[in-house]
Amino acid sequence: MKSSQRWVSGFGTVALTSTAIASALTLAEAAPAKAQAAYGSYIGVGVAVGLTEDNDGDGDNFSGVIAGRYRLLESPISIRGQALLFGDSSAFVPTVSYDFPLNWQTDAYVGAGVSFVADGDEPSPVGDQTAFVIQPGIDYALPNSNMVVFGNAIIAFDAYRDGGGAALSLQGGVGFQF
Repeated sequence: MKSSQRWVSGFGTVALTSTAIASALTLAEAAPAKAQAAYGSYIGVGVAVGLTEDNDGDGDNFSGVIAGRYRLLESPISIRGQALLFGDSSAFVPTVSYDFPLNWQTDAYVGAGVSFVADGDEPSPVGDQTAFVIQPGIDYALPNSNMVVFGNAIIAFDAYRDGGGAALSLQGGVGFQF
């Protein structure tokens, strides 16, 4: 056997051995599949209803909602924002949430943030002053579409200037994924 033939034969053996080792390592390190929701960021519209009142009986009203979610890639963290508009008063509620994928279409989440309320004659669905909020919710991606159905609650602590404690508001609507 000539030296060039031995070199080609030896190179083939090394290449085959390297491929086998790489394949074995890849299979050995393969992680089990985790459920991740099949959607990401969206912007949507919906409605909000306040369920609480201050000590003067003000509150408990309806509002329109513009909602957005930006999902941080490869992380269960999302940045969310909801603008409550077209009611007696308006508010903006930015939150950071931790997302729990339930299946390929559904995410449950819990967020924390702040409600910023515009001055008005009546409280918004989340009260009438700036407050710390907790926001539990759920997002459901409609199969074979770019649409998302969302629903959540906003619990704003110490949300009323005239007493009444915490404000509770429920939101729901539809969004378009991007």
